[in-house]
Amino acid sequence: MTTIGPMAESWANGTPPGGSWVLWAAGAWAAFLAAHLVLNGRWWFWLLPSLLPPPVFVALPALLLVLSWVAGDLTAAVVAGAALLLGARQSGLVPGALVRGARRPPPPDGAVRIVSWNTQHWCQSTDPEPFYAFLRGLDADVYLLQEYHHDQFNGTYRLIDDERRLRATFPGHRAVIARGLITLSRLPVAATVETAARRTLRVDLEMPGDGRILATFNVHIPVQLRLVSPLRADFYRAVRSRAADRAREYRGLLGDVAGCPHPALIAGDFNTTAAIGDARRIARLGADAVAVAGKLCPTTWQARPGMRWWRLDWVLTTPGARVHSYRFRDPRGLSDHSVQEVSVSLAEPDHPATTDLRIRHHDGFRHHDEGTHHALPLPGKDRPAGQ
Repeated sequence: MTTIGPMAESWANGTPPGGSWVLWAAGAWAAFLAAHLVLNGRWWFWLLPSLLPPPVFVALPALLLVLSWVAGDLTAAVVAGAALLLGARQSGLVPGALVRGARRPPPPDGAVRIVSWNTQHWCQSTDPEPFYAFLRGLDADVYLLQEYHHDQFNGTYRLIDDERRLRATFPGHRAVIARGLITLSRLPVAATVETAARRTLRVDLEMPGDGRILATFNVHIPVQLRLVSPLRADFYRAVRSRAADRAREYRGLLGDVAGCPHPALIAGDFNTTAAIGDARRIARLGADAVAVAGKLCPTTWQARPGMRWWRLDWVLTTPGARVHSYRFRDPRGLSDHSVQEVSVSLAEPDHPATTDLRIRHHDGFRHHDEGTHHALPLPGKDRPAGQ
């Protein structure tokens, strides 16, 4: 007669020794989550695990909680429930949006419509006709546009000059172009202001009515990855160097915003989700306007069609600037990023821009080229892929 021990019998019945499979799964997720909470934003390597779609941080423990209940495993349910609670802030879910989005009042008189959009290399791989028609159709007072350049596919970007078409498409707008970024505005441009952040373009605008100033920060934080095999050492060297580069960008941007004397709107492609440690830096920049969007799970970027699981694009405000509406618009296949559209007004009086910061625009277009070379994503092979 053949006999088997308790451990072998447990495996034979489909149950790991020391507990049910769901307990093991819950424990493994809890261990990962603990490491994530400790290392995220503190160790460069953790940029890779933090690229998980943020909803996973609630979807997976919620599933494990249900399975624990079905299996009648109280211990597994406790572990999964704790992981669900602890991971909720990493999920990017905005429960308050269901209330605030339904109760928002209409924008007041004097509010302006601002859009922010990562154009995915400025119609490099799409027909310019629908691209410009789409931009024009957004009919915004202010455009904050990223990736005004073309990908060379050899580790570098090429800055472009499409001013003639811009003039024809937006005859009523003024433009400031620098660092692969464009700010287009129907509002008078009071000043362009140099920033410590090398991938940010600050343009101060005169709001309708009394001409008070709204400072706009057009932001593009570099992406984390280089699109090469993770089996190569270059992959990890690039992640480490980009982690340092991102940290410098955020430090510069934090100083730029803190030193701004006007109400500010900070918007763009931050290449950061709620599950990435840099979200803590974003929280220090200003108030996140996303609750006004009325979406429980806002997302703005898709890895490929049908996979819009990440929110990489943000709109933030400092005291004195108010966002009255916020929506995400379908880019119609022209970019992998959604368009962010907000209506904004000023709540409090502001002092006029000082004379030494003013740059008048006689022809409607202004190149602010200082720092352009720093704005190229990274030299050579370390170009951040997918910016």
